[in-house]
Amino acid sequence: MGTLLFFAALIIEIALAAWCIITKQNHKRFKSWLRVSEFLIFGLLILSTIIVWSFSWVLPAILLLILAISAAVSLLRKSALERRYQASRTVVKTVLMTLVLTLAFAPVLIFPQYKSPRVTGPYEVATASYTYTDKKRVDPFTHAGNRFVNVEFWYPKNAKNANGTYPLLVFSHGAFGIKSSNSSTYTELASHGYVVVSIDHPSHSFYTVSDDGKVTLADKGFLQEFQNANTDGVYTNKEVYGLFQKWMKLRADDMNFVIDTILEKTSSDTDSLYKLINTSKIGVFGHSMGGTASMWLGRERSDISAVVNIDAPMFSELVYNKAADDFAASGRRYTTPLLNIYSDDVWKQLGRNTIYAANQAADQNTAEMYTVHFQGAKHLSLTDLPLFSPFLANQLQRGSAEIDKYFCIETENELILKFFDYKLKGIGSFNPPKAY
Repeated sequence: MGTLLFFAALIIEIALAAWCIITKQNHKRFKSWLRVSEFLIFGLLILSTIIVWSFSWVLPAILLLILAISAAVSLLRKSALERRYQASRTVVKTVLMTLVLTLAFAPVLIFPQYKSPRVTGPYEVATASYTYTDKKRVDPFTHAGNRFVNVEFWYPKNAKNANGTYPLLVFSHGAFGIKSSNSSTYTELASHGYVVVSIDHPSHSFYTVSDDGKVTLADKGFLQEFQNANTDGVYTNKEVYGLFQKWMKLRADDMNFVIDTILEKTSSDTDSLYKLINTSKIGVFGHSMGGTASMWLGRERSDISAVVNIDAPMFSELVYNKAADDFAASGRRYTTPLLNIYSDDVWKQLGRNTIYAANQAADQNTAEMYTVHFQGAKHLSLTDLPLFSPFLANQLQRGSAEIDKYFCIETENELILKFFDYKLKGIGSFNPPKAY
């Protein structure tokens, strides 16, 4: 809808300019009525919900309002004389209006209106956000004050099952991601009777906002480390392995802290949300670096019953081989049930890049593992970003994915739901196709 309205506005401006140039008149009165009409039509589209109001429509609304007010004032001043027609003035005004329209509609074009992926569960879903402060850790980025994490819950609203509680699922976003990166997945899971908590890892996330309104952006040092680690020749393999360990320690410490805090609150906090949680049924999942951290926790904690790794290397199962100066699979047995979901971006590297050596050897080293490859998908296809902002997704992953974005995310959500149902609720069986 945003793209349609943007190009319609551009066509109107160009057509008006051409009309004025051909007739050698300003047509000021007609333009004024048109400006007022455009604003009224925009308002009707919002009221009829053809346009779903969001932050991206603020600038177009302001622009159309200003133009409508200016036009209304011009119409009321009936005695005002029109300026003598000048073609150059018409061209300049049209160019300026085109630039203004482009700037005003930029948020709409970057964050277009989109249809939410389907939600199939019987429960209405509610959300709640909190900031947890870890009094046992100093923030490693600021070196001042305690480490904090911002979390958001998705959970069944006003619903009770036979046991009165639901399994807990903990999600970790990728590098420079945000906790809402897979909101459609959380909503689908919560609608089927899960309490899902997604974590913002401050300084690892693109941005995060605390309960008190404090905004924390991605740390520049972490950004530089991440870029250098993915650039040949900047670090040695040994240095890269050290970075893996540092990043995963932060992630794992954050996730352990969140889980422990929730477990404590289920027995001591009066908030009804925590009373919904079945503390004996816990699963973890994440995308990219968050998937790596989830696997790390699946090895560390005995109370985690299932792990979903979305498009990530298995750093917890990787070692640095000093003699070969390269990475290798540790060979240790991984006993927590594991579902791997891969895009083409990672799938094509499994046999080429030794960072994925543990993924390649996982068939021999895991007690129970399922692997699914989404053919034609790119790394961010396994998040909601291609829906929320196709432009940003294509820029970040250097091209558009071949797979249909709704098919990809909805099928992924279905797979994750069936896996957790099987491992945490004992529902049905799980034998997914190896490729889609």
